[in-house]
Amino acid sequence: MVDSSPASAPAVDALSWASRRGMGALAEKMGMRFVEFSIDRCVATMPVEGNTQPVGLMHGGAYVVLGESLGSMAANLHAGEGRLAVGVDINATHTRSATSGVVTGVCTPVHLGLSITVHEIVVTDDQGRRCSTVRITNHIIDRPTR
Repeated sequence: MVDSSPASAPAVDALSWASRRGMGALAEKMGMRFVEFSIDRCVATMPVEGNTQPVGLMHGGAYVVLGESLGSMAANLHAGEGRLAVGVDINATHTRSATSGVVTGVCTPVHLGLSITVHEIVVTDDQGRRCSTVRITNHIIDRPTR
């Protein structure tokens, strides 16, 4: 399946593109949902329940999966038709632990180049408190032909 990217399209079209494309099987299992999607800002939510450590805290890896899903999707939107963004670096700093409710990831671009993108994803809890900051770098390549 080849997805065309509406990189210059309005936010509604980009959200439609992202919803059709989906975030992938892992993101679906974790309960992620798109809220907003554009070149300048992507937002998704994820429930804490089902994504916790044995002691009931949101798993740090779950924050990273949310961040990588948003950042990679945003980079692919920027890449445009015939190109593909692939992750080359990710890091996260966890500053708070959500224990219930829903977390929200807000992804904004730091750099949108021809071959490299960098996005920052801030993950907050239901009270708007920052729980994690994720930064992802993607390399943009030509989509391989099959």
